[in-house]
Amino acid sequence: MDRGTNAKKMLMNEEIALRLGFVGVKGRSKADINANMSVREGLEKEKQYFASHPVYSTMPHGHCGTEVLTQKLTQILFTHIRNYLPEIVKEINVKIADCEDRLKELGTDLPLTTRDKVHLLWSLVTKFTENFKNAVRGRYDVKLESVLEQDVSGAARIKAMFAELYGNYVDREFTATEEYTDRDIEKAIIMHEGDSIPGFPSIDSFLFLLQPQLDRLKEPAVELISYVYGFLEELAVNILNRLFSR
Repeated sequence: MDRGTNAKKMLMNEEIALRLGFVGVKGRSKADINANMSVREGLEKEKQYFASHPVYSTMPHGHCGTEVLTQKLTQILFTHIRNYLPEIVKEINVKIADCEDRLKELGTDLPLTTRDKVHLLWSLVTKFTENFKNAVRGRYDVKLESVLEQDVSGAARIKAMFAELYGNYVDREFTATEEYTDRDIEKAIIMHEGDSIPGFPSIDSFLFLLQPQLDRLKEPAVELISYVYGFLEELAVNILNRLFSR
């Protein structure tokens, strides 16, 4: 400020209103710095200046001085820390939990010796075998819940495939011999009677009549086997990807 002027109205927040108000300070002049005046001496000189000034000395406490500014800034900083620290701590805890989960997924450190490596591989193969058997047999295994995303077990799926293919052949209304006349059956018995006792048809007669019926099921059965194989292969891959993901 020039000599003969003052900033009272500004410091009282009457000219340009600020939410936190103003604080007036008096720093060291260029001459003071050249004279090697210390910061401590400068603060003391500032205190004396405001205490003896005809205008500033009559103002309420809390508007002038570096010490006042320091206290206000400290309080503002404390308020910011108090408001934002919980969120910062929460974010840090989330990051820590995420890192811990990733470490758990990685598992224990990989072994260094050949013996320990073989042991680790053997345990993984054994675990895979057990998981695969349980999945096929339909046994409950809590470890499989995170591996498979299926509504039914492998055994139930396979059984349903067979039921769909052979359902028509186990129906009560189905008769395997409906295409054969009595003459066809009699002819088969005569053809394969051989040296069997009359009245006791040979098993070959039954097989002769049965074979055409079985031939009709051969192609869809082979297709079913291929489908089941693909299903089991997919099941094994899912378990492998989970167990050997590391």
